[in-house]
Amino acid sequence: MRVLFASSEVFPLVKTGGLADVSGALPGALREAGVDARILLPGYPAAMEKARKAKRVASLGDPLGIGAEAHLVAAELPGSRVPVWLIDCAPLYDRAGGPYQDAAGRDYEDNARRFGLLSWAAARLCTRDGPLKWRPDILHGNDWQAGLAPAYLRAWGEKATATVFTIHNMAYQGLFPKEILPELKLPWNLYRIDGLEYYDSVSFLKAGLVYSDRITTVSRRYAKEIQTAAFGCGMEGVLAHRAADLVGIVNGADYGVWNPGEDPHLSHRYAPGAYAEGKAANKAALQAELGLAPSPDAPLMVVVSRLNEQKGMDLILSDLPILLRGGAQLAVLGAGDHMLEDGFRTAAAKSPRQVAASIGYSEPLAHKLMAAGDMLLMPSRFEPCGLTQFYAYRYATVPVVHATGGLADTVVDATYDSLMTQTATGFVFEHANPGAFQWCVERALALFRNKEEWRTIQDTCVAQDFSWRRSAERYANLYNALVSEGAGENG
Repeated sequence: MRVLFASSEVFPLVKTGGLADVSGALPGALREAGVDARILLPGYPAAMEKARKAKRVASLGDPLGIGAEAHLVAAELPGSRVPVWLIDCAPLYDRAGGPYQDAAGRDYEDNARRFGLLSWAAARLCTRDGPLKWRPDILHGNDWQAGLAPAYLRAWGEKATATVFTIHNMAYQGLFPKEILPELKLPWNLYRIDGLEYYDSVSFLKAGLVYSDRITTVSRRYAKEIQTAAFGCGMEGVLAHRAADLVGIVNGADYGVWNPGEDPHLSHRYAPGAYAEGKAANKAALQAELGLAPSPDAPLMVVVSRLNEQKGMDLILSDLPILLRGGAQLAVLGAGDHMLEDGFRTAAAKSPRQVAASIGYSEPLAHKLMAAGDMLLMPSRFEPCGLTQFYAYRYATVPVVHATGGLADTVVDATYDSLMTQTATGFVFEHANPGAFQWCVERALALFRNKEEWRTIQDTCVAQDFSWRRSAERYANLYNALVSEGAGENG
């Protein structure tokens, strides 16, 4: 089984969020399950620099007429032997900013072409006269940046390769003016209500939803949620129409990267099952590093997240004065909306011994927060799956989450019954408002003072197994079913 995994970011080559973690771990787990999975990724400068054994292997020509030839560069993913193809096209990818935005946080004006080329290249590798001898049985695209790939295959009449499209977040839809179609070399007959058209624009995401043979998303509950107006972001009708082809497969955690026993970023490593002394030592080290009060008994709440309203960061800021009066500490790592960034900076300036705000992203600091924290705050208004709660489990850090998407699927609320049966893995609130969140955190803080019950929850957390092996097996079964049914037949 040959699978081409197309993604706009892959850890450790380039990362802005959870998509990179998934794209860096799932192909390796698929290969362990017997699937010949290979990755296709834009050739950003950081990715080109970090890729192992890189060499140019094929020309893609200038398919979108930008005036420069694109090439495929073959390499290996660092830390694994997963093959990677990087699209080397300097005018589109060789820039100083991030994958999607410039240094000032503005979307690149040519993102349609940048990710149109990713989709075009993915589709081209599936054709009989493609630039490589290797041709996939399955093209697996991820999020809107790879959404046009099945549309290209439809436009070209190619049916030999089956297509799978994974939604990691419905809120990001890749919307561009319809006038971009000729530049993307796509025919106008695909621009219709049951095609690429979305409110007088072109939607890359909708292309993936309409033209892929199967659609997956990253948790069972999110697969149901996105068929409703509350979570479908305007695409609920399309998804309801494709309901028979939509499945939720829960993401996994890469325990080769997130393992406190071997974590190179920690000052004090510890086995997941023997965490008490290690967490205490890491907590003391982090408090010293961030300038927080050196208090072992102060409950340390940590946040590793994008700072936006989707992630519920405004709820934290709203309740923070009350939580701090109860003696809690907060350490935040993330970037996003400038107002929320400023809010956390202001809170840290007012209470520097209780609040630390690190604006931006640091992989080492993310690991340190997981190891040191007592609670992980994830009050997301919606969350397709979430990965951070899996990492928190492994580090014996207890998540506090909103009951939505994958968080509802993977966190068991600490109720009387779940505490008695030792199945509780965190604290869950039902309604995304400051009062409900405050009450949930206060429940967690109250139980934190009962060391015996708190350790019981921690023991249950570290016993959870969310390795990629189970998810990879489900994807492999999906691929096999598609191939046996006959590829590329979605109409």
